[in-house]
Amino acid sequence: MADKRTAPTMMRRLAEREVTGHVRRPAGGTDVEIAYFRPSPSTGLPVVMIPGGPGMASALPYRSLRRDAVRRDLDVVMMEHRGVGLSRRDVAGNDLAVSAVTLEATVADLNAVLDDAGIGQAVIYGTSYGSYLAQLFGVSYPSRVAGMVLDSPALSARDDLAMSRRFRRELLLDGPSDTAAAVRSLVEADIAPDAELGHVVQVVYEFGGPDLLRRLALARLAGRGRRAWERLAALGGSEIEGGQPFVMEPDLVAGITYAELGSGAAPDGLPLDPEATFAGRSDLEFTGEPVDMPSELPNFDWPTAVISGERDLRTPRPVSERVAGLIPDAVLVPLADTGHSAFDGHRRAAFAVARAVRDGRHRDLPDRADGLSQLPRRGSLQVASRLIRAGIALDLRLPG
Repeated sequence: MADKRTAPTMMRRLAEREVTGHVRRPAGGTDVEIAYFRPSPSTGLPVVMIPGGPGMASALPYRSLRRDAVRRDLDVVMMEHRGVGLSRRDVAGNDLAVSAVTLEATVADLNAVLDDAGIGQAVIYGTSYGSYLAQLFGVSYPSRVAGMVLDSPALSARDDLAMSRRFRRELLLDGPSDTAAAVRSLVEADIAPDAELGHVVQVVYEFGGPDLLRRLALARLAGRGRRAWERLAALGGSEIEGGQPFVMEPDLVAGITYAELGSGAAPDGLPLDPEATFAGRSDLEFTGEPVDMPSELPNFDWPTAVISGERDLRTPRPVSERVAGLIPDAVLVPLADTGHSAFDGHRRAAFAVARAVRDGRHRDLPDRADGLSQLPRRGSLQVASRLIRAGIALDLRLPG
C-alpha cells in the first residue's frame, strides 16, 4: 500500500497515462506544459468539457467520465488547468507563480490546445467555475465556438452573490415550508457557527433534498445527529484548505478564486451566507473580473443550453435564468431533483444535452427536461450523495 510519500508519484503516473498531448505555454518568466486529453478523436464536432473549481484537476477525477462519454458517442476533449495537477509546474519543475495563473491565460491555453489537436470549432461545455471559463472563451475566441453548454453557470461575482444570498434565504429561512421552519429553529438555537451551519445546510439540501435536511435539523434540535453533522461540517474542506494532489489543488489558482472572481467577500452578517466559508481565507483582494460578462453574452451567436438543477444553492435558478435570458439563442434546461453541476451529479443528462447542442437540436431540450431528469444517475457526486443519505439515516437512529 502506498504511503503519503509515494502516493503523489503514483497518482502522477496514473494521470500521465491519460495524456493525449501537451502544449507549451508562457507562464510569467517561464513556460508550462499544458496537458490535454482526447481519448477518441473523430471527424465529427468535438465537445470540450471544463470542470468546476478553481483548482479541480481533469486527468484523474474525470477519467471515467471521458470513457463514458466515448461510449455515448462524444468526442470529448479536456485540459489540465494551469497551476493544477499535470500543469502545476513549469518546465524547470517549479510550481507556477500565482500571478501566472489567470483567467485570461487559461482560456488562451484552451485555444492553444484546440490548435494542437487540429480542432477548428467545438461545443464548449463548462460547469460551475468551468462555465465562466466557457463564457470567457466565447468572448475571447468566438470563431471557435460551434455551440455551448453552461451547466450551473456563474455570471457575475457580485450579482451572483446577491442572488444566491436572496435565493437560499427565501427558500430555506423565510419560506413557508416545514424545512424552512426547521432551519429557522436551528438558527435561533445557535446550534453552530454561521459558516458551519450554512455549509451543512447547503450540502444536505443539494445532496439529499429538503426532507432529509428537515429531519437532520429536527434531530439536532432534539440533541441527536451530532456525528452526522460533524462529518458533514468537515466535508469539502480540501476545496479551501490544502487540497489533494492531482484531484483538487486550490493554492496556485488563488489569484483567480479571490482576486478575479471575488470569493472571500465580507459576510453580510446574516445566516446562510455562501461567503462565510471563504471569508478570511486569503490576503488577496478582489480586483475585478476580466470582462463585464453580462454585457458580453448578448453577442453570443451560437446555440446554447443552460442547465439548472432544482436544488442548486451555489449558482441557483435565478442566475441560470438570467444567463439564458441574455444569450439570444439559449434555452434553459431545468433538471428536477438535481443539485449543483449535472456534469458531476447527473452525467447521463449532461451528455444528452451536449449531444443535442452538437447535433443542432438544443431547442428540443426544454421539452425533454423531465425525461432527462429521470435518466439513471451517474457521476462522482452520486457516490457522495448515497453516502451522505446513508450516513444521516444511520446516525439518526442512534442517540446523541
